[in-house]
Amino acid sequence: MTGPEYAQNLRQLTLWTHHVLLPVYGREVTSAAPWCSRWWEHPEAIAQLHGLWLAWGELTGPGSGMCGPANWHRDYLGPVMTTLRDPMGPFAGCKPGAHRDKEIPQVDAADPFGPPPGPQPSPA
Repeated sequence: MTGPEYAQNLRQLTLWTHHVLLPVYGREVTSAAPWCSRWWEHPEAIAQLHGLWLAWGELTGPGSGMCGPANWHRDYLGPVMTTLRDPMGPFAGCKPGAHRDKEIPQVDAADPFGPPPGPQPSPA
């Protein structure tokens, strides 16, 4: 997604995160269970929370089965929150009111199996 579609989805995700997820499941922030107050600046958090939100809609919305909410808690909520709040997870180094950007791991070659950079010889 890009542009207006991405912005709208991120807004809906933010509303759900701030008004449903965190008030009910947020728990206290500690060094053993960090949370970043600027979670939307962490691409991994956006990806994980977006999947959690989509699963929420499918498993708790109209037409979902009676076990949907229990399955959401077991299969989605626990694993995602454990990953996000892990001391080595995406919020490592963030403290209440203090966001810290993460460095992306270095990669030596963007596409190590693709053609080398620069002009390519034309086929004979």
